Amino acid sequence: MTLLSPIDELLTLLDLEEIEVGLFRGRHPSTKRQRTFGGQVLAQSLMAASHSVPEDRTAHSMHAYFLRPGRTDAPMIFDVETLRDGRSFSSRRVLARQDGHVILGLTASFHIREPGLEHSDAMPDVPAAEDCPRMSEIMSERSGAPAELWESAFGGYDVRWVGSSGPDGTIPATAHGAHARIWVRANSGLPDNRHLHAAVLAYLSDLTLLGVSTVPHSPVFDERRFQAASIDHAMWFHRPVRADEWWLYDQISPIAIGGLGMSTSRIFQHGRMVASATQEGLIRPVENNRADQG
Repeated sequence: MTLLSPIDELLTLLDLEEIEVGLFRGRHPSTKRQRTFGGQVLAQSLMAASHSVPEDRTAHSMHAYFLRPGRTDAPMIFDVETLRDGRSFSSRRVLARQDGHVILGLTASFHIREPGLEHSDAMPDVPAAEDCPRMSEIMSERSGAPAELWESAFGGYDVRWVGSSGPDGTIPATAHGAHARIWVRANSGLPDNRHLHAAVLAYLSDLTLLGVSTVPHSPVFDERRFQAASIDHAMWFHRPVRADEWWLYDQISPIAIGGLGMSTSRIFQHGRMVASATQEGLIRPVENNRADQG
């Protein structure tokens, strides 16, 4: 059996099989995970929706709920419903199913490119990606686990640590007590397909966003101390983006309460704000977890 590179494997995951009109089958990667990575289901659902829209439209927003954990040893079916096709907007609903159960529900809106009013936040002043340590090195230093373990978790993505309001104190804990920044890119080139780049951005956006809500309470992104699970995920795509070029993920968590953490973010590329993402998820401390809770 030929082993695929991580990026080739991701492209294979996003190359959905069309079973019939509006119905697609998705593959799984070769993995030791027992549960499907949430970003994978997000990206595949968005790709399924994009296959059904007119050529002049690109995703500008999506909203998804994770309803059940997905298995990594069974195919996933994506059922796309056309909600509306207007003169400038198209709306789609996608249900991702596995074993007869809906595991994710996603609604996406697509828009033609048109002129209009413009303003946006300025990009933060941060070190260049090449001057920042690999995320795997930071995780290894703080967890004691080999860097290779974390490299395998990040797969074919180059993730660089910029800093946080946590133990390293590189971002002042003033306006936002929970704040973290990373640089991210796919570590090899991707085809020139705007739907694909939006889907890969959605995939990568799920890597660290929920973890920001644990920054003041734990070594950075130490999931061993929490029962963590994404509940919902929303994204807005403001400008075209290339997921295979560096983009800055500026993430904050304005609140964590009642076992839930909320995180929001701005995504910058080439000095401009190109996307936003928000997520809420379970961050239940392990020591307080009971088997009868769910």
